[in-house]
Amino acid sequence: MKHLTSALTSLALAGVLTAASTTASADLVVGGKNFTEQQIIASMTTQYLEALGYDVDNRAGMGSAVLRQAQENGQIDLYWEYTGTSLITYNDISERLDPEETYARVKELDAEVGLVWLEPSAANNTYALAMREDDAEERGIATISDLAEAINDGEELTLASNAEFYARDDGLRPLQEMYEFEFGRRNVSRMDTGLTYPALRDGQVDVSVVFATDGRIPAFDLRVLEDDLEYFPAYALTPVIRAETLEEFPELEEQLNALSALLDDATMAELNARVDVERETIERVAESFLEEHDLL
Repeated sequence: MKHLTSALTSLALAGVLTAASTTASADLVVGGKNFTEQQIIASMTTQYLEALGYDVDNRAGMGSAVLRQAQENGQIDLYWEYTGTSLITYNDISERLDPEETYARVKELDAEVGLVWLEPSAANNTYALAMREDDAEERGIATISDLAEAINDGEELTLASNAEFYARDDGLRPLQEMYEFEFGRRNVSRMDTGLTYPALRDGQVDVSVVFATDGRIPAFDLRVLEDDLEYFPAYALTPVIRAETLEEFPELEEQLNALSALLDDATMAELNARVDVERETIERVAESFLEEHDLL
């Protein structure tokens, strides 16, 4: 299996190289992963930079490991990465760090391979707990500490969780330990991630594990509970650029930081929903966001 994975990675990188060779005249090659949020941000970045006068080749739709390797090897100039992904997946750091420490650590570590982390956005696509907005309002629950207090006071609330979060060493059990409460095994329903959102929306459960920028959060009128003890790792969406590219185009730092400053959880969730729920095209969603902020 290891040899197969290496072979597939090599083939994928070969594809990147072939594609790059056909667009050698492009000033910049922008990469992106193969899910909605990444495709939106890649399109947004491409259109924004083209409006600024760059010749841009958009290479969205890549696997995470392949994309990272392509950037290190010089086939991708820039893409938006998540701080937690670099910390845990690329740099193998298991230490629990707060958002600022996470950013500082990946900025330092990735500089060693020629990558520069620009300013992180306020969009943090990490695990979170959510409730229906009206139910959370009625119960007076805005934070996970509020949730813990309600359960410890005798309210019997049910949780939908995917199997991974339920079982992993940094999942549900240590979350409950940190916040000093417990749903109780009979109050936890394990199901596929795609089923947790409608289960919460339809009142089958009271709380659900979600991803903080998922488009179904605004579409289903859900409230993400504040992680007030900062249990969940930080996955701040951040532009990452090759040092050599930034040396050639130093103005990119200010330009990309300006775009990063416009993004937060609610914004990305709304943009994701327009694609995944309302079925707008990725290009149009990205374009309208840029137009709204006078960047086109």
